[in-house]
Amino acid sequence: MLKIIVVLFSWFATANLWAFDNVKLSLDWVPQGEHGGFFQAIAKGYYADQNIELEIIPGGPSVNTKAMLMADQVEFNIGGSAGALNYAKQDLPFTAVAAFFQKTPQVLMSHPNVGIDHPSDFKGKTIFLSNFGRLSFWGFIKNKYDLSDDQLESYNFNSQPFIDDPQSVQQGYLSSEPFAIKKAAGFEPVVHLLADHGFSAYANTIEASDKLIAENPDLINRFLTASRQGWEDYLNNDPQPAFDLIQQLNPDMPSDKLAYAHSKMIEYNIVTGNGEKIGSMSADRWKEFYEMSVELGIYDSEFDHEKAYTLEFSN
Repeated sequence: MLKIIVVLFSWFATANLWAFDNVKLSLDWVPQGEHGGFFQAIAKGYYADQNIELEIIPGGPSVNTKAMLMADQVEFNIGGSAGALNYAKQDLPFTAVAAFFQKTPQVLMSHPNVGIDHPSDFKGKTIFLSNFGRLSFWGFIKNKYDLSDDQLESYNFNSQPFIDDPQSVQQGYLSSEPFAIKKAAGFEPVVHLLADHGFSAYANTIEASDKLIAENPDLINRFLTASRQGWEDYLNNDPQPAFDLIQQLNPDMPSDKLAYAHSKMIEYNIVTGNGEKIGSMSADRWKEFYEMSVELGIYDSEFDHEKAYTLEFSN
């Protein structure tokens, strides 16, 4: 009998030791190169090393991943500074626990060799912006470079009006519109990365519920450890393992666009910024972005912005 008890105890202990946490991460868009570090961590077994079995849930134009987080359908969601501040303003129990992009990949683009080489050259030029661009970064760039709302034209994710007007400017995403314009029109647009002009938003933040933070901080630590390893590997080694998994979930993603995104993230230091630890955040950056948002009138009243994030895990 004693032998049976010992054997059973040993079996249960071993089973518990190797039990995997089933975790879901929802993306902010369809799987693409900007998510590569998470896919690399799956491919290289970094999540498995942390006893995590990760399932990635694709986002997209018709997918509300924040609703999934709020409904407890996923443990983690990819977001950004503005989204986390909105949680805090509405007193919702969700918090940013890490930021895997020190720089947001939002850009404005101009034509080469026409004298629009800096945002200070945007005065008097037509600027194509989406509603998202108007609500998020336009106020910042307008105030900083003394631009006018009269310059704005609608951007409906068709770059032809920009291509046809060499004296125009258009919003974009570092790895998307510049890539598409080069293929369609044969020229490389001048890229003005908003982060390099003082727009201090984090991107690729990891959002989690306050309940998970309180009840299972160990899971968050293990998830971030594996994610950080994945991003380090993706940036410094062969990214093909990540590319393969991305294309399994998103077969429409071209290989050359994945390679372009990977190279641009490295060229512009999107993940590491000015040498920051991968995934880290700072209270000063959060305060700066919050105060800028209040000054621009994005929020109609002040609130406790520190509820938007925690530095308990990322640093």
